[in-house]
Amino acid sequence: MLRALIIDDEPLARSNVALLLARDPAISVVGQCGSAQEALAALPAARPDLVFLDVEMPECDGFELLERLGTAPPFVIVFVTAHQQFALRAFEVGALDYLLKPFDDQRFERVLQRVKERLRVPNETRRFIIRNGDALEVVKFADIDRIEASDYYATVHAGGRSHMLRRSLSELEGELAPHGFQRIHRSAIVNLERVRALELREDGEYQVVLEAGQRLRMSRRYRKTILDRLSPA
Repeated sequence: MLRALIIDDEPLARSNVALLLARDPAISVVGQCGSAQEALAALPAARPDLVFLDVEMPECDGFELLERLGTAPPFVIVFVTAHQQFALRAFEVGALDYLLKPFDDQRFERVLQRVKERLRVPNETRRFIIRNGDALEVVKFADIDRIEASDYYATVHAGGRSHMLRRSLSELEGELAPHGFQRIHRSAIVNLERVRALELREDGEYQVVLEAGQRLRMSRRYRKTILDRLSPA
């Protein structure tokens, strides 16, 4: 069952999306929010897999809402708006799709199909292809312990080996967040399945302890998000 949250300041728009979602037995609507403030309060408990997000809302628009989260969201984003000019920016922030109002049932069904394809593929079949000299190595998401920033590169630690990937940590954060990864510091992302403990240091800050024993500094700004994602649903 996929958990969906609808965020739109127009009650009719929220109702229309909820009615369309109600037709699909594989999706449960876990909440409807009429503002970004409501959404920020609801997200920790709702824990959605999928969010339908309006762009233009009073006081705080959809893009600002994502910025306030402070980290790449651990859910699939589908923007729903009447304004075509925001499409490029929507995909730049990692949206899976961009529904332009008014849309028909067929277009909505195609969006849901894309969402299901994105979410149903297990991490074991998701992978990076990383060049190592003359070879191209396959690194599965499920094998990754952590990723650390290295100047213009990222160092991917997986299966006891390290691989250099020419991509920014911010870009990787957006790709990996829906698949069980979490940024813990400006220079580190971890696989949550590898987290063994959070330890309190002498300076009052926490560090993340991985199953293999590595200890990584955790920034205070990510503490709540990490605790929410590690807690049982």
